Amino acid sequence: MKKLVILGATGSIGEQALEVVSRSDELAVVGLAAERNWERALAQARDHGAPAVALADPTAAAAASAAWNGRVLSGEVGIRELIAGSGADLVLNGIVGSAGLGPTIVALTEGIELALANKESLVVGGELVMALAEATDTRIIPVDSEHSALFQLIGAEPPGRVERLVLTASGGPLRGRADLSGVTPEEALAHPTWEMGGRITIDSASLLNKGFELIEAHHLFGLAYRRIDVLVHPQSIVHALVNLNDGATLAHLGYPDMRVPISYALHYPDRADVELPTLDLAAVGELSFEEPDLATFPCLRLAREAGEAGGTAPCVLNAADEVAVAAFLDGRISFTAIVEVVERTLDALPASRPGHFEDLFAADVEARERAGELVGRVGAAR
Repeated sequence: MKKLVILGATGSIGEQALEVVSRSDELAVVGLAAERNWERALAQARDHGAPAVALADPTAAAAASAAWNGRVLSGEVGIRELIAGSGADLVLNGIVGSAGLGPTIVALTEGIELALANKESLVVGGELVMALAEATDTRIIPVDSEHSALFQLIGAEPPGRVERLVLTASGGPLRGRADLSGVTPEEALAHPTWEMGGRITIDSASLLNKGFELIEAHHLFGLAYRRIDVLVHPQSIVHALVNLNDGATLAHLGYPDMRVPISYALHYPDRADVELPTLDLAAVGELSFEEPDLATFPCLRLAREAGEAGGTAPCVLNAADEVAVAAFLDGRISFTAIVEVVERTLDALPASRPGHFEDLFAADVEARERAGELVGRVGAAR
């Protein structure tokens, strides 16, 4: 029996992970963490027999403590304590945003295998996170559909055979539009393929999410940025491709359903049944591909440049984006102002080399402050 801690349990990844758990006799939940939805977290704990729950929001934690006889932990410290004291074999990190970095550090420090759906852990702290994983000899299994696909494709290939990696992108809800100045939150949230949370859906609309995935792939698989490409693939059937040294290309295909990479990560190295139809290419009918439009969607370019700059640049990129996306969803700035805030924050805070995770946390705070100032100026000018 594999013992699991699921972080971000009430979000999209967490809910689907618990669906996978409910269909397995090989997985047991020993801890759940959420931000503030304590009613749902307690319902999940009761359904799956989890003895402990952590809530990042102290008010939510207090409410949960009053309503449940199980163990309730509070705040970010509580989430870290949940991981360290769980006795888990695997931590699934489905937390959204840079808040997921701390729990990633704890899991790897404790030598607990990590199923990583929190891409910001590698965007913000990639070099240090990968060094920590190597130092503690702890495996990271990617959960993003594209990185899970690459993980599966590359696994059988010895070093030296992989020439290039290709990440695919649906293009998001704004694909094909030349003018994004009047995009509303409702339009940007209407993703044609995936059902995800608000921030990641907006990032998919701007293609910055694919930029984050580019940085994530660089750290996970150790290839230079010049050897990682992005293709727009509207059908979302081909999740990733690998070009090999002999001219062959391997592709991972399947219907877009996050239960597949989640199940693979939770059961690794085994596979378990997932109730999903086998891919019928005749029914799909067409697989099309196109280059991303970097003129209309410059966030992808900014992400590649930040990744190549390294150091604190990806951390600044992520922090500025979190601030700008929240402002867009609140109606304080336009959609096109997201890239303006991100680019101007990057320009204002040149990359430096972090020696410790604390340096990244400090860079995150500074970037948020600068991005917040820019949001105020951009919003006032509307």
